[in-house]
This record gives sequence, C-alpha cells and structure tokens, in this order.
Amino acid sequence: MKILSAAEVDANLDDLALIDRLDTLFRAGCEMPPRHHHAVAAPAGPGSTDATLLLMPAWTLGASSRLGIKVVTVFPDNGKRGLPSIYGQYLLLDGTTGASLALLDGTMLTKRRTACASGLASRYLSRPDSQRLLMIGTGALAPPLIRVHAKVRPIEEVAIWGGRPERAQDLARELSDALPRALGRPIAVRAVSDRRAAVGAADIVSCATLSKAPLVEGDWLGAGQHLDLVGAYTPQMRESDDRAVGRARVYVDTRAGALKEGGDIAQPLANGTIDEDDIIADLFELARGQQAGRLPGDGTSITLFKSVGAALEDLAAAELAVSG
Repeated sequence: MKILSAAEVDANLDDLALIDRLDTLFRAGCEMPPRHHHAVAAPAGPGSTDATLLLMPAWTLGASSRLGIKVVTVFPDNGKRGLPSIYGQYLLLDGTTGASLALLDGTMLTKRRTACASGLASRYLSRPDSQRLLMIGTGALAPPLIRVHAKVRPIEEVAIWGGRPERAQDLARELSDALPRALGRPIAVRAVSDRRAAVGAADIVSCATLSKAPLVEGDWLGAGQHLDLVGAYTPQMRESDDRAVGRARVYVDTRAGALKEGGDIAQPLANGTIDEDDIIADLFELARGQQAGRLPGDGTSITLFKSVGAALEDLAAAELAVSG
C-alpha cells in the first residue's frame, strides 16, 4: 500500500489535470452516499467544545473501480493546544477486491480538490476574459484558489482582503514571488482594505472564510461578475447576502449538499428569497450539458457558485495523486 504525505499529494496533483479529472467524474457520476456527521463528546470535559467525526465515502463501478473514504476530525479546542483543529486522511481501495491501495494526507487532498472544483465552476461560469480577481480570506485555501483561478482565466491583477490586514499584506508579498513562477507570466498581487471597492473592481470574487455575516453585498456587484463562495460551510455561516443571491444566476457543486449545508444557499431558501427552482444547475448538470453555464458573449450576467465539497471530488483527486 502506498502512503502519500501532504507534500507528495501536493506534488502529484496538477491543477488543470485535476480540473479535467473532476469534470470527467462529474460527467460519469459515482456512488456517493451522504456524508456521515458524528458528534464526539467534549474530550477535555466541562468547558470544552464537542468534536466532530466526518466520514465521506464514494466509489465507482466497473472493472477498474475504486472505493475511497475520507475520515476527518474537527476538534475546535485544538487551537488552545497549538494544534490544527482539523485533521484528515484518505483511504483508497480497489473497488473489485477491497484491497487497500493507498493512504493519503486528507488535509492537502481536500485543499487541492476544493480549489480545483472552483476552477471547474469558473470554466463554466466566469467570463473568459476575466482579468481581475479578488480573494476574500487569507487562510490555507487562499493560495490554491488564487492560483487555480489564475490558471483558468487570464488573471492579471489579484487583490487580497482579510479580516487581519497584516496577514493579507504578508500573503500578497508571498504570492508576488510565488505566483509568477507558478503561472509562467507576470501577475500583480496586492492587499486591499476597502472591501466594497475591491468587490466592485473585480471580475471574479472568491471567498474562503468562516464568516457568519455577509462579506459580499449584492448591491456591490456589477454586470458580468462571477462570485465563488467556498467557505461558510454550515447553515449558520454565510459570505454573501440575500441581495447577492437574488441578483445572481445561482449554481452549486451538488444540490444535495449545498441546499442544506451552506448558509449562502440554505438561509435564502429558508427566508423565501429564492426557492430550489432558482438553483440553475450543479456540477453534474453542467458537466453533462444538461444545463447551461455562461453562454458565449454573455458579459452581463452575474453568476454565483456555492461549494460545500463532495466525496466525488476526493475520489477523483486521490486517484490522480496515486497515478501520478
């Protein structure tokens, strides 16, 4: 059985190859039971926060089938111990015999496949001539999201906004060196403090935060923009307001997940701003051509993509990482 560290998973995954792999598997489909959420009583006793165990299985059928499961733990109090709150591992199995094939670092796998799912959505939904990207959030997902968006579209300028301005400045400095090397072309990266102005100036706005209050307001959006919402993964969180969702053509990664798990969709559904029929398509429908994304020449529609993650994405990334 292969064992792939975080560094090995990272090295084995090419962004554009992974986007293609995701597109292929969304088109073909796979078995993907609902993810399992299990509460774990607060391990440190009174005053500590309950932990969570997540299990995400998926498998394909046929002679070369694969079966995989991601195991994720969320221990909110780990920050007090100087440890990450989230750990993950991915087990890839032979779908015909059940034999173990590989154990991969699940944290890196999740980071890379999440960014590439947004890249796949951008291929279908953002304007092909998009040149200005705004990244809202400065966490671990920000660098791969920026890199993937800049590979999918001819991004020339990147603005970064964060709740901690000093972190946004540090990240802008880091990416000013790293991003041109990764892309093989010049690209300007800067930190910004005026979020409203930055949203208005961007062609693509990507958000990856844990915000419980909207960070992007619908009245700030302009014709032809694409809004990529990756954070706010519980019904209590959100990164956009009702006005943004109401103005946009709305797409999701999977209907089963996004309609229940992400507050950017769940809250407007609950308060009547939108109904389920207003969700134009998920990635299955886009990949299969069952629904249209942005049509050629459409420079005016506002598109919104909400991602909450899917086990299919993990399986696609794990197969690619092992084969690489």
